[in-house]
Amino acid sequence: MYNTPMLARIYSCAVVGLEGVIVEVETDITQGWPGMDIVGLPDAAVKESAARVQTAIRNAGLPYPRERVVVNLAPASVRKEGPAYDLPIALGIVMMQGNLNPDGIKDALVIGELSLDGIVRHARGVLPMAATAREKGFKRIFVSEQDAPEAALIPGLEVFPVNTLSALYGHLAGFRRIEPYRPSGEEPPPLFPPTDFAEVKGQEHVKRALEVAAAGGHNVLMVGSPGAGKTLLARALPGILPGMSIDESLEVTKIYSVADQLPAGTPLIRQRPFRSPHHTISHAGLVGGGNIPKPGEISLAHRGVLFLDEFPEFGSRVLEVMRQPMEDKVVTISRAKGSLTFSANFQLIAAMNPCPCGYYGDSQKPCTCAPVVVTKYQKRISGPMLDRIDIHIEVPRVDYEKLSGDRLGESSEAVCARVQAARDIQQKRFSNSNSEIICNADMRVGEIRQFCALQDEGQSLMRAAMSQMNLSARAYHRILKLARTIADLAGSEEIQSTHLAEALQYRPKLMQI
Repeated sequence: MYNTPMLARIYSCAVVGLEGVIVEVETDITQGWPGMDIVGLPDAAVKESAARVQTAIRNAGLPYPRERVVVNLAPASVRKEGPAYDLPIALGIVMMQGNLNPDGIKDALVIGELSLDGIVRHARGVLPMAATAREKGFKRIFVSEQDAPEAALIPGLEVFPVNTLSALYGHLAGFRRIEPYRPSGEEPPPLFPPTDFAEVKGQEHVKRALEVAAAGGHNVLMVGSPGAGKTLLARALPGILPGMSIDESLEVTKIYSVADQLPAGTPLIRQRPFRSPHHTISHAGLVGGGNIPKPGEISLAHRGVLFLDEFPEFGSRVLEVMRQPMEDKVVTISRAKGSLTFSANFQLIAAMNPCPCGYYGDSQKPCTCAPVVVTKYQKRISGPMLDRIDIHIEVPRVDYEKLSGDRLGESSEAVCARVQAARDIQQKRFSNSNSEIICNADMRVGEIRQFCALQDEGQSLMRAAMSQMNLSARAYHRILKLARTIADLAGSEEIQSTHLAEALQYRPKLMQI
């Protein structure tokens, strides 16, 4: 038995937005009616810890005090949510009875939910918690076995996988050691398996547009009749995108960890996300929100693809709240208690029919919609939203000969090689400009002026286009960025008139009634 401490202090962690905040779990046993008081701005799940912890301690064969237990979660200004404080509260109660040496836990972070039989369960947000632990100088972290691979992504931190409360007690008491977690090195299966471009019959010009989009990170809107292959093409796009760096993977994994959408057995997301929400989604589900703000679909698509099928069917408010994140690459959610910022650097791929029946402009099936109905349907997407989409491409019906033929198209691997070469050019270009820009679509006005200069022929072409197409200033800059990407794919240092002409043909062609 160890000397009974005056106060037990165990360190845990809360998650605010995408960042961790160290929480001191202070436990004291005082005179009074048996029970437990938890203070420090806890939510309902934390308050319910009292019953879980008491039962788990007794079922683990450890003594529970007959006096009153007071638990303080500091700092009190940070709201504590979720059941991840069960394990540190239980350790504090055991320690207060002189059953553990306080020195064995002073440089460690403890995270975990307890079941009634003492099993330690998964807690969300372990990755940002582990990152905060290393940043604040902690040497060890105790988490559930399920969360150990996720915590081990942070270097310089000793991770101990804990399966039960009694096992952790035995480890800290010194008679049954828990071995630190060692990664197996096995590659997990892909979370977002893409379609190969070779499986898409025909649609060569659409594939070209998607190649340009992948090379520069541009947004795309595909318009075509039902069954033309818009969804299949969108699902093929992630297969030609460059692989993620380790920093990008950690960014994406942190978001999925906080949203509690990180699948078991996949501690690190290595493939670019592909999110495809239904058009009935609310604006809070899309951009994030709630009483305690959580990441939405645009944040879950960070560094990947957000596919919005049936684009005009999304609510107008839902689409309009995307406009600012599409420009700033982050979304800020403000509440009375404060503001949280989530990353949202995604590539938008949208698909729509040209009219409600879907066959306006189709080569074989006539449209049954009145012209005013077609116009009204297309105007569900506002001009400012259309202006933020670089590539507008028509997806026509595929001929029978192409569908039934045995000839396969170019593979995603071959297209990805060209995309990667173009991205390498951009990375070299922007590395000398002391900016955080990684692709052409992220360029601001200063970079456009520096890297998208036009020759005399291109100036004449652009002047005529501005006059005839009534282009806005934003559209002008987006055309230049798109032309820069096309030139990069061609390996050209200068933007030629042919590159500019191809960029101009990707402007909107809707509402031509």
